[in-house]
Amino acid sequence: MEINTINASQLSKMFLAGAKNLDAKKEWINELNVFPVPDGDTGTNMSMTIMAAAKEVSALEQPDMKTLSKAISSGSLRGARGNSGVILSQLLRGFTKVIKEVDEIDVDILCEAIQRAVETAYKAVMKPKEGTILTVARGAADKALELVDTTDDLLYFIDEVIKEADHVLSKTPDMLPVLKQAGVVDSGGQGLMQVLKGAQDCLLGKEIDYTIEEASSSSGVMKISAETEQEIKFGYCTEFIIVLNKPLTDKEEKEYKAYLESIGDSIVVVADDEIVKTHVHTNDPGLAIQTALTHGSLSKIKIDNMREEHQERLIKDAEKQAKAQQEEPTTEVVTPEKEMGFVAVSIGEGLGSIFTELGVDHMIEGGQTMNPSTEDVLDAIQKVPAKTVFVLPNNKNIILAANQAASLCEDREVIVLPTKTIPQGITALINFIPEQSAEENKERMLEEIENVKTGQVTYAVRDTVIDGKEISEGDYMGIGDAGIISVNSNIQKAFVEMIEGMLDEESSIISVYYGQDVTKKDAEKMVKAVSKKFPEVEVELQPGGQPVYYYIVSVE
Repeated sequence: MEINTINASQLSKMFLAGAKNLDAKKEWINELNVFPVPDGDTGTNMSMTIMAAAKEVSALEQPDMKTLSKAISSGSLRGARGNSGVILSQLLRGFTKVIKEVDEIDVDILCEAIQRAVETAYKAVMKPKEGTILTVARGAADKALELVDTTDDLLYFIDEVIKEADHVLSKTPDMLPVLKQAGVVDSGGQGLMQVLKGAQDCLLGKEIDYTIEEASSSSGVMKISAETEQEIKFGYCTEFIIVLNKPLTDKEEKEYKAYLESIGDSIVVVADDEIVKTHVHTNDPGLAIQTALTHGSLSKIKIDNMREEHQERLIKDAEKQAKAQQEEPTTEVVTPEKEMGFVAVSIGEGLGSIFTELGVDHMIEGGQTMNPSTEDVLDAIQKVPAKTVFVLPNNKNIILAANQAASLCEDREVIVLPTKTIPQGITALINFIPEQSAEENKERMLEEIENVKTGQVTYAVRDTVIDGKEISEGDYMGIGDAGIISVNSNIQKAFVEMIEGMLDEESSIISVYYGQDVTKKDAEKMVKAVSKKFPEVEVELQPGGQPVYYYIVSVE
């Protein structure tokens, strides 16, 4: 059997098959996480990224290549989570830039699309690291170039490309010593292989269930509090995304915004060549929807009755006031647009309170165990009433998604501070000076976060050897900025040894945030042990409430 072309209908099924294959293998991919911690999430992140696009694709009844490309590109772009998910979304984005211009795909077009996919993904990463998903994708691209002039048979071409990508994946442990030590291949590269192999199964005619279950929307409802909103002029919070028939001209975008302003307020319109994200408060959502339909099809439609929410909030607030016997009257407060504001990613009630007290306008719940999507970050940015919004990812696996969100935001300046840990985020906020410019604050905060050392204590989920340390399932590990510092079956010994490895002659303050699985009494014992061993250093203890990590520690 020989296949020389693939049409939009066939490619749609291939994409869904690839997405479902990745989704089915996500837990296996999670287990390839190098560090044996209970938060391996590469498979989950990649699955959620591609399934966001799969939902868009499955909603298309008779797709042509252009509408299919839009669905794949915009769906994965908005749904991207974690570094692996963002890179996957960029691979898909580059791929669709080529195929959207044709009616059918042959070997030449497929080769060109693969080259563009890899080129786009590499550009999205500031410091590409070999031995990762990028290397596997490049291996596929190199093989495609080698074969493109030798065959017209897509079955043969794709099979050879996948074999080569699989071979490159098997070599990733030779490129990254940490993979070899852990005895695993790169998890992101394995995720990509599952997408490719699922698509290949479809092309070969294997029986596949293409059904994509619709998940409930994860976008947050804009809450209206009794203290800040005494009278609601427009009753419906209306949100949707326009999948554009063609890019809006500057004039069309201005006219669209002007129309929304004529029927409501709280307008947010963010447009790129493929989609327009819209938010408006209005008394007639139908008018906004009808106008939007003149520019394309709609997805992610969400309409909330704010008056009902307002009443529910009033009742809750009244109950709180009654319990606290607060008799002072509330006053209406309208927050003006300020120069600078903050979005931060964190999880745990204690840590959330710390960030809020330090001036964060909007919190995104997430972190090691739950990476927020590009769309989650973009939504949060748009809810901050500031001309310049600083984003604190507080996790190295969220920085790419934050940068991707910043690139999609056109109605305000967005500065992503590459905070890799919670302590770095807290330090950045402490060093913020409202009276200075955004650029001055950015430079100072970037400088200060480099002075923070972070340690985290968790447990091992499997036996392994990393950095010369033998780790058994159930051991406690102290993980620093550069890797595992301590391993012990006793949590206190692991904790104290980790801190000892973080301290130097200039260290003066240790801040300890204890997690949801730690009692205050146990945390105080830990702090006492540290204070006794290192009496020259001040030790502070605060409840963090974070999952998975028993303790998060900063040393400054």
